[in-house]
Amino acid sequence: MMLNSTYPCEQAMVESVLIYEKRRCNCSKGYEGNPYIANGCPDIDECLRPDIYPCHGTCINMPGTYRCSAKKRIISLAGLITIIAIVAGFGLLFSLLGVAQVTKKLKKRRAKKIRQKFFKKNHGLLLQQLISSNKDIAEKMKIFSLEDLEQATNKFDHNRILGGGGHGTVYKAILSDQRVVAIKKAKIVVQREIDQFINEVAILSQINHRNVVKLFGCCLETKVPLLVYEFILNGTLSCHLHGKSENHLSWKTRLRIALETARAIASLHSAASISVYHRDIKCANILLTDTLIAKVSDFGASRSIAIDETGILTVVQGTYGYLDPEYYYTSRLTEKSDVYSFGVILAELLTSVTPVFSSHSSEGTSLASHFVSLMSGNRLSVILDTQIIHEGGVEDAEVVARLAQACLSLKGEERPTMRQVETTLEDVHNSKVKLSSQITRVNQSAMKDQPWMGNKGGEGTRLYSLEKEIIQSSEIPR
Repeated sequence: MMLNSTYPCEQAMVESVLIYEKRRCNCSKGYEGNPYIANGCPDIDECLRPDIYPCHGTCINMPGTYRCSAKKRIISLAGLITIIAIVAGFGLLFSLLGVAQVTKKLKKRRAKKIRQKFFKKNHGLLLQQLISSNKDIAEKMKIFSLEDLEQATNKFDHNRILGGGGHGTVYKAILSDQRVVAIKKAKIVVQREIDQFINEVAILSQINHRNVVKLFGCCLETKVPLLVYEFILNGTLSCHLHGKSENHLSWKTRLRIALETARAIASLHSAASISVYHRDIKCANILLTDTLIAKVSDFGASRSIAIDETGILTVVQGTYGYLDPEYYYTSRLTEKSDVYSFGVILAELLTSVTPVFSSHSSEGTSLASHFVSLMSGNRLSVILDTQIIHEGGVEDAEVVARLAQACLSLKGEERPTMRQVETTLEDVHNSKVKLSSQITRVNQSAMKDQPWMGNKGGEGTRLYSLEKEIIQSSEIPR
């Protein structure tokens, strides 16, 4: 019974020992060794095991752990100077860049103020108001910014220059909408002429004639306004008549060009309420399209005048060889001044001779005076272009020659109007009437008691001594 009573206790002790034996002792973190013996877990030197205990500074072993402190860099004097120099250099560079940026902004702001100043001075606000109040003008014309036109001309690159004249330089340009245009930088420097500019732009923007170069817009942000015209590909009439062009103009083509030019000038003279006097009609200002359609251009010297006025006093402007002698001496501009210049063009078309040419007897002979002198002596054949003779256009050429002679009369009142010139050329072009009836009708309608052919040879020579005085005088302002 006793054995039986003590057995459970003994069994419990045995189980306790077995459970204890299943437990294991380990060394603490940072220590390593045998935990079952005295002092069997010595400290680990982590600094000797960088692969397990990495340290990118100075490793310091400590009981059960380690400490990693940053390395102290020892910088030499030369290295320090180098670093300071680099930092200073970057600082100076950033300072210069900052100054440059500030300077650039100031320049932009100053340029913007200057552009705004010119815009107001050139009556830009007035033109804006005019465009906004008139839908017809708004559809045809635009006010361009200087930035737009600089981009279109590659900042007015010299290679973009198409030509130049007395009133400005013309550049070829491509607008942002891919339209090819001609941009004219005018040479107007007199303030009173700049004051007239908006009025001229307003007039040109309303002219919609097939034979007048279209004005697309202008820029008023420069000292002198810039004009944007349609681009005409085939050069000037002057180049085709007097240049090295291989495509010689036939008589029929010349006659058509004369008619188209006359129509344009007549349209300018007989506008609804305001007449426009071109004041610089010449072959160099008649552009030709790829199909040889005539386009009158360069209105830099043009003046507007009320329809009920007969003329205005103004500073003489024009081109040597084309300038009306009466206008030159009186400074009185009338529609007949354009008629005289057109008479010179007719003489050029008939003879292919330049307005001023060298002869055996003298240098700088005026085509106008020489032509009238020959016509007065019935010697047109002496100067008539042989191409016209070969094409059988002598009869028509004689009518046009008489018309040119009338246009070149020294007295403006004896010249026909541009409408009369247009009608006569139209008759010749359409071959509606014969030579004799053309001359008779012209004598009756245009000259009244002063027939075109009424000047005798001696009188013509005497009158044209006046023009010789002009040729020998100082250079004519343009």
